[in-house]
This record gives sequence, C-alpha cells and structure tokens, in this order.
Amino acid sequence: MYLFKRAADLREALGQEKKAGRRIGFAPTMGALHQGHISLIQAAKEQSDIVVTSIFVNPTQFNDPKDFEKYPSTLQQDILLLTAAGADYLFLPSVAEMYPEGVNGSHPHYDFGYIESVLEGASRPGHFQGVGIIVHKLLDAVEPDDLFMGQKDFQQCMIIKRLLEITGSKARLYICPTLREPDGLAMSSRNMRLTPEQRVTAVEISRTLQWVKDHLHDRPFPELRAEGLARLEKAGFVPDYLQLASGSDLRLLEAPENGPMAILVAARLGDIRLIDNMTVGR
Repeated sequence: MYLFKRAADLREALGQEKKAGRRIGFAPTMGALHQGHISLIQAAKEQSDIVVTSIFVNPTQFNDPKDFEKYPSTLQQDILLLTAAGADYLFLPSVAEMYPEGVNGSHPHYDFGYIESVLEGASRPGHFQGVGIIVHKLLDAVEPDDLFMGQKDFQQCMIIKRLLEITGSKARLYICPTLREPDGLAMSSRNMRLTPEQRVTAVEISRTLQWVKDHLHDRPFPELRAEGLARLEKAGFVPDYLQLASGSDLRLLEAPENGPMAILVAARLGDIRLIDNMTVGR
C-alpha cells in the first residue's frame, strides 16, 4: 500500500493508473477503523481495479470542538488493517494540506435543500456543509470512478449523492450495508469511547429500531415513536430523535408509505452521541 500526504502527489500517481485503464474506487474515512470500514474496502476491491482510502478527521463538520478533540485515533492499527484488507493507496493529509485557505477561510456553500434541514441537519447546524466541503476536496484529489459509503450514515449518503450532482462528479455511489456487532450494535468509531457499562446499554438503540420496524405496520407510528423514545430514556439515553422517513428523499413520515423507508435514531449516552438506522421496504 502506498501512502501519500500531498494531494498533488496522489493525483499524479492515480493519473498513471487511469492512463493504464484502471478503475479507481475510493472509500473516505476518519480513521479509528473497524470492520464496517473494511467492508467498504472489500466492496471497492470487487467493483474497482485500484482501491484508494483516506484518513482525515475533518474539523469543519464538528459542531462541538470537544467532540473533535476526543475523536479516536488509532493510526498505526488503521494502516495495518488497510494493508491486510488490500487497499492500494492511503491518503493521509494534514489539516493544512486540505485547508490551505484555513479552516475558517472562505468555503463554497452547497445547496443540499431539504435533506440538510432535518434530523442530523437540525441537530448539528453546519455539519453537512462541512461534510460537503471535505468530500468535494477529497473527490478533487482522487477523482474516483466509484465512491463507497456506509449506510449507517444514511442521511450523509443522501447528502453525498446530492454533492455528486452539484459538482458534476461522474463517480458512481455505492451505499454499503451497516455492519453490526454480534449483539446488534452498529459498528462505529465512537463505540471505542464507550465504557464497559455504556457498551452494554448501547445495544438498546438497535433493539429499539428493530422493535419499531417489527411493529411498523401494526400500530400508528407516533405511538411507536413515543414508546421507542421512552425505551431509550429508560435505558439511560438522552434521545435526540426517532423518526420515520422516505428512503428516497428523507421526507419525514407520520405513517408508512409505499416504497423504501428508513427508521432513524440519534441519542446520547453520557457525552457520546450515537446514530443508527434500519431500512424498510424497497
């Protein structure tokens, strides 16, 4: 695996791969890797000739500076995992490399429309603009043919789909299934911060989602939402939201409809904010 710290050097190397007719797959990450990330690498290996990944903890997408400071870092282990998984290139830029204009400098504003205004967008104002800024910069550096994201960040995947349209990128977006621990907890870098006691409690998020999904067509959704939120509170969470939304455009729903849907949840356990979702229908 080749490691690059400068976008210009990476772009030159990948340019040679493209001249040779190789298809480039890209899976951006913020490090603290787990098997969910590795599944993106594996998917990229199946669809692409060359697999590129990046590790960059992006400061512009954190609303809480303390959350940014506490974000887990396991770089040496990450490099070993990526090497073993068969990644070909790792882009490991500094903040100065990605933000030569400065983190607080002038950045583009992206018209993400409604999908930026609800759920994570409502809870974390400016978050998705930060995601758009960094993913746009990474796309410019890699110019991938294929882009691989995880379904656990369902709303973010919809934001990235819109970003590809806005920027005119020809990259094909693959949304890969959420990987879960044996007890059902969605794999997440933030899980590393959970205490043993919190880790036991955290699984109630996926259990609640599954319970709502199992009863979605049996009871009115407002009742399910209220009971689901109560279940999370009883377990020790401070819930942010539990919502049913259209799987195509993220419209918030008060009752199931035909077509794909998603049940989405966010809740805090101590100072750790966890998100998860489950899809319904096709």
